[in-house]
Amino acid sequence: MDIHEQSIRSAEIMAGMIDMDEEQFVVSSSSATDMEFDAVIGCIEDIIMEENFQQLQQSFMEKHYLEFDDSEENKLSYTPIFTEYVDVLEKHLEHQLVERIQGFNMNAFIELLMQHKDEVSGDIYDMLLTFTDFMAFKEMFLEYKAAKEGRGLDLSQGLVVTSLNPRCSKCN
Repeated sequence: MDIHEQSIRSAEIMAGMIDMDEEQFVVSSSSATDMEFDAVIGCIEDIIMEENFQQLQQSFMEKHYLEFDDSEENKLSYTPIFTEYVDVLEKHLEHQLVERIQGFNMNAFIELLMQHKDEVSGDIYDMLLTFTDFMAFKEMFLEYKAAKEGRGLDLSQGLVVTSLNPRCSKCN
């Protein structure tokens, strides 16, 4: 049974009535399209958490992060880096989705993503955005560079530790 058939079967089951303690409850259901979309997002989450994807992204960023500067002007050298990033990582993601989901179509998924973007986890949506939005891509590199150079968000200055035990003389 492919993912489409599973989605339809699940929707049929969920649309039915469930008899519990002689009372009838109607379970809300999602459309088959919504269930397919959720299944694709689940696969994307699995793929981007896998070591292979993480290594691809990490090695790509390590190779190119020094090229990026936090300025309003974008260097011409950013364009081929962006193109290579899309070629390497988006193609890897698409290949994995085609292998895992029978009949997967990236263009159809992108259309669904635009319709359901408010329903997608921020981290997943942000990562997918780096394939199509150059500024999101550049921001990802600038954050990586800041972390590599130790310029990440430092909350240590606002951190205060206070004992909850008033009898502890060494804690004051």
